[in-house]
Amino acid sequence: MSTEPRINDRIRVPEVRLVGPSGEQVGIVPLAKALELAQEYDLDLVEVAATARPPVCKLMDYGKFKYESAMKAREARKNQAHTVIKEMKLRPKIDPHDYDTKKGHVVRFLKQGDKVKITIMFRGREQSRPELGFRLLQRLANDVQDLGFVESSAKQDGRNMIMVLGPHKKKTEAMAEARALADARKAERQGRTTGPDAAADDADAAVEAQDATAEAEAVEDAAEVEQPAEASQDA
Repeated sequence: MSTEPRINDRIRVPEVRLVGPSGEQVGIVPLAKALELAQEYDLDLVEVAATARPPVCKLMDYGKFKYESAMKAREARKNQAHTVIKEMKLRPKIDPHDYDTKKGHVVRFLKQGDKVKITIMFRGREQSRPELGFRLLQRLANDVQDLGFVESSAKQDGRNMIMVLGPHKKKTEAMAEARALADARKAERQGRTTGPDAAADDADAAVEAQDATAEAEAVEDAAEVEQPAEASQDA
């Protein structure tokens, strides 16, 4: 059964309960009278409650109504936050430099409000030393405790040991902070239009763009870092 509202001459009832353009109750009127009022106000007669007896109709600009509804839906989708689980893979005997790099990714993920699944991969004789993986996971959890907490404690899963870190900051909060920071930077740049400040701002923007590109390439090149998978919606 179609739920599309009926408009003007598509309404097929003898009388309707009419709501005015400002939301005022006009009362029960013949359909012909309602159509006459719609033409007088240069508005559409839209059936908004077909199951009521008699059906409820409203005088409105239907084109404007559809546009505003679409904009509201778009804004709702824009503000919608999803809990995302990122995955970071490490080896039990990881190099200190590699550890710092991996920890940096975990920090960035947690700051974005995402969960992080940490996987320690054991190979060969390493499987007989699970305590190495456990100590490494504990170390990482302690290093990022200001940004996240252990949501799922370390547990063995075949040749791997897995722990899940959850962010202290909700995804919606992280998104709001990121948008506020972006707006502040944009406003600052717009305020610099000429002179040395403008040149300095352009240089800063170029450096930021280079850093962002380098960071993206680093993530793509990290063979052990997988891309995000959407999970449940954040409240």
